[in-house]
Amino acid sequence: MSSQVLRRLPADPVTDAALLARLSALFAETAADHDKSGAFPRENFAELQAQGLIGLVAPQAHGGGGASLAAARRVLAAVAWGEPATALILTMSWLQQHAIARTDSRWPAHLRERVLRDAVREGALINALRVEPALGSPARGGLPATTARREGDRWKINGHKLYTTGIEGLSWLAVWARTDEAAPRTGFFLVPRSAPGIRVVASWDHLGLRASGSHEVLFEDVAIPLDHAVDLRAPAEWAPDAGSQTDIDAHATQQAWMVVLLGTLYDAVARAARDWLVGFLNRRAPSVLGASLASLPRVQEHVGEIEALLRSNRVLLEQATAEVDAGHAPAATDSGLLKYTVTNNAIRAVELALQLTGNHGLARQNPLERHYRDVLCSRIHTPQNDAILVGAGKAALGVRS
Repeated sequence: MSSQVLRRLPADPVTDAALLARLSALFAETAADHDKSGAFPRENFAELQAQGLIGLVAPQAHGGGGASLAAARRVLAAVAWGEPATALILTMSWLQQHAIARTDSRWPAHLRERVLRDAVREGALINALRVEPALGSPARGGLPATTARREGDRWKINGHKLYTTGIEGLSWLAVWARTDEAAPRTGFFLVPRSAPGIRVVASWDHLGLRASGSHEVLFEDVAIPLDHAVDLRAPAEWAPDAGSQTDIDAHATQQAWMVVLLGTLYDAVARAARDWLVGFLNRRAPSVLGASLASLPRVQEHVGEIEALLRSNRVLLEQATAEVDAGHAPAATDSGLLKYTVTNNAIRAVELALQLTGNHGLARQNPLERHYRDVLCSRIHTPQNDAILVGAGKAALGVRS
């Protein structure tokens, strides 16, 4: 069934609208339950795999859909409208698949083939584990405390990772670590989730995206083959402007994919909030007014502001998507500003919705307060707002780091 659906979902923006609408509605039915329990949305991923969507961005040579960013964005928007934690886990797996599949990938061919085939055939998910208690996000610099020690024909991994989105449903872990060599190298080690020595600490109890299961993970002498060190470099070689022009362009493309997909996710949350708001305003008719709230000019003005924010998001995301799919990824500074603008617009849109609904919007039986909690999570993804604005300011002022 997966291959049939993938043929129906070509690598362009045209996908099956009826299928996507059904997925949105299906995932929305249980979104509140997942938010309350924090349980991993296994049934959502079973449905995504049944429709051939987990391997959507994997190359066609590996059995996947070979989807463009435009096609991936449309599917993700539908998933996120229904249940954004599912969309976040899917985003992270797609980003890894895209990075692995690039022609400039340094991954060994047989491991690249295995991970991508697993995604297509079995719905296997993968994510990168990068954040640590002491280091924070590696985007800020510094060496990871997680280490890989060579013992014979194996690497032994030891370390502690935070915010491992989707860990309860992952099959593969791309672990950011350093070697214990005299001159340490840093990079990714491919670790099967089932490897002995991996322990999950169920610490995720978050304001929003509660079903993402972004728990802590401990690695205690986790053994992997030597070739599972899939991309090791000197630390300086990981800088965005390091290496050849091909390396720089590849980094810009991957950054653009990340920003567009995350922007799409949180924009979809804001659109779900807008859709609920419109229904509420048309239904709600206080007796003193004798008409629905939708009839009030002040309400109409604020809903118009929401529409303006969401239209700006649509235009910006579509423009960036078209550039990426045409082979002209925006510079890292522009990608950062795209994230800053789209996520702030999404937050503002939901805040306006809350202002219009009062206590109704904050009631747990209504979805608006959940949409607000979820959309606020947009601020914590790399790159964060301060880094985006400092980088843009330096570029405008001609200041070098």
